[in-house]
Amino acid sequence: MRKLTLPLFFLLLTVAVDQLCKLWAVDYLADKTSVEVLGQFVMLTLVFNEGGALGTSLGSSTYYLISSIAILIFVLYYIYAHRQTARVAYPLAFTAGGAVGNIIDRLRLGRVVDFIDVDFFDIDLLGYHLDRWWTFNVADAAITCSILFLLASALMSRRRQQAQ
Repeated sequence: MRKLTLPLFFLLLTVAVDQLCKLWAVDYLADKTSVEVLGQFVMLTLVFNEGGALGTSLGSSTYYLISSIAILIFVLYYIYAHRQTARVAYPLAFTAGGAVGNIIDRLRLGRVVDFIDVDFFDIDLLGYHLDRWWTFNVADAAITCSILFLLASALMSRRRQQAQ
């Protein structure tokens, strides 16, 4: 059980920071169109997302709620199964915390609060055009960063094994 203390801390920290930021965003940004942080490159824009990641709308908010809960159960199991391996358990704890943060929004509001608005680069791919990146939140950032860390870690581990 002791090996689960730090992953649980990271999970709860992610949920707390996410929910506090969302409460602040709803209160502060409710009557504003956008607030520039770093010019138009980084802005704060309040958006209520009933769909999923990257603006998808594959079903109702309930569909995304049920899918999130199912994925969360899998991630929690994987944290438990790999509790001895910090480079797996810790990032998955951030993923689980992000999932819980967005699940709380869906249960409380029926949609997810997004407010971080970044203009990375334009995308033109097979007739699809995107001028600004999708608006996201702390939970989304935690999920994305932890998955990128896990992918990079797996690639580096594989390269180490091939070099031996």
